[in-house]
Amino acid sequence: MKDYNGKIVYITGGSSGIGLATAKMLAQKGAHVAIFARRQQVLEDAIKEISACGSNADQKFYYDLLDVSMHEDVDKVLQKAVSEFGVPDVLINCAGRAKPLYFAEIPYAQFDETIKIDLYGVWNTCAFLVPLMKKRGGYIVNVSSMCGFIGVFGYSDYSAAKFGVLGFSEALRSEVKPLGITVSVLCPPDTDTPGFAEENKTKPPETKAVEGTAGIMKPEEVASALIKGMGKGEFMIIPGTESKFTYVMKRLFPWLVDMVMDGQIRTVQKNKAK
Repeated sequence: MKDYNGKIVYITGGSSGIGLATAKMLAQKGAHVAIFARRQQVLEDAIKEISACGSNADQKFYYDLLDVSMHEDVDKVLQKAVSEFGVPDVLINCAGRAKPLYFAEIPYAQFDETIKIDLYGVWNTCAFLVPLMKKRGGYIVNVSSMCGFIGVFGYSDYSAAKFGVLGFSEALRSEVKPLGITVSVLCPPDTDTPGFAEENKTKPPETKAVEGTAGIMKPEEVASALIKGMGKGEFMIIPGTESKFTYVMKRLFPWLVDMVMDGQIRTVQKNKAK
C-alpha cells in the first residue's frame, strides 16, 4: 500500500493516540478516513483535526461510536458505515487498552474486559469486514504491542491479549493473501498517548524498571513507521531501532532477554524489602 489517494480507511481507536496520528497522516495523503471509538466528544474533536489535514476538497470523513468488544454492536455500526461511507480499502484495528497490575490483583472482570477489547475487538471487525474486502482486496493492520512478543511483568492480561492478536494475524494473513488482502501487525513500544498516561497510574515498580531502559516514542513517530511498513508490505512492523533490536534478541537469545529483565525485577524487589 503506497498510494492512499481516494482510498477508504477505517480506524478503530482513531480518536486519540496512534490511531489519531495515523488518521491525520493518511488524510494528508488524500484518503477518505472513518474513525470509530467509544467517546462522543473525543470523536467529534478528532474528526475536526483529521478533516483539517485533508489534501483535497473531494475527501470524505466519518465517525461513529463503537465498542469493538461487543460483537452485535460491531456488526450494526460497521453495516451503517459501509452503507454510508463504503467498504474500506484499509482497516486499522487500533482500539485497545491496558491496566498494568500484579497478577494476583487483576480481577476476573478486568481480564475479561481486556481480552474482549484487545483481542475480540480485532476478531469482531475482521469477521464483518473481510468478506466485503475480499471482493477487491485491501490491507488490514492489527495493532499488537511489544507485549505481544515479550511477556512483561505487570501485563499478564494485556500480554495474553496482544500475543493473541499476533497469532490471529499470522493465521489470517495466510488465508486472505490469495484474496489480495495484505495483513500486518504493528508492535509499538511505549508511546506517549493518553492510554499510556493511564497505565502509569497503576503500573507496579517492577514494570517501570523493566520499561525504564527503553525510550518513549511519539504517536506521530509510530504512525510514520506504520505507513512506511505498509509501503513495504511488512508483516511485523516494529517502530524504533531499539524495539527492532529487542525483537531480534527475543527470537535469537530469549534466555538473555529474560536474564536482563529478571535482574531488573530482582533489584526493585530487593530495594522494596529493605
